[in-house]
Amino acid sequence: MRRGRPQFDKMQEESVQPKEAQNGAKPIEQQLAEAQAQVEQQRDAMLRALADAENARKRFQAEAANAQKYALERFAEALLPVIDSLEAALANREASPQALRDGVQLTLRQMTAAMEKARVTAIAPVAGERFDPYRHQAMAAVESDSEPNTVVAVMQKGYQLHDRVLRPALVTVAKPVEKAGANPISDTDLD
Repeated sequence: MRRGRPQFDKMQEESVQPKEAQNGAKPIEQQLAEAQAQVEQQRDAMLRALADAENARKRFQAEAANAQKYALERFAEALLPVIDSLEAALANREASPQALRDGVQLTLRQMTAAMEKARVTAIAPVAGERFDPYRHQAMAAVESDSEPNTVVAVMQKGYQLHDRVLRPALVTVAKPVEKAGANPISDTDLD
């Protein structure tokens, strides 16, 4: 007999079973069925999660549309008394000039209060305040003893909503006073 070669003539036919089945574990068909059931449960859970996400997205879109549609509701409600006051002033044809003035002042206070509730604030720089190109618009530069690039006068107040400028304040800005006798350079002097 030669060494190194197996002999097959003495082998008996044995049924081959996985070690798990030999040790009392579940048969492979049962394991496969359980795995397929688990995959189906996970698939159902995933589909439910996707449906929930889609429903949440649609709900948020509807809420955003409503918020945009009715965003000015409170502001409009705050303006209604202002409209009422103006209509009352126009309806009263026999009011004295002083009564009309008092009514306009009251209406202005109502309007200012409504704007403040909506976080709209005035930009009203005072003379001597540094010119801010983000909040002010220079309409003219005038010679002044004030420091250059400071506000000399306000032509019209500006307004801002929170930190966003709705309209800049229209201002006159100081520029240095040219000294008497000083000859400014002209275009012909440069040739």
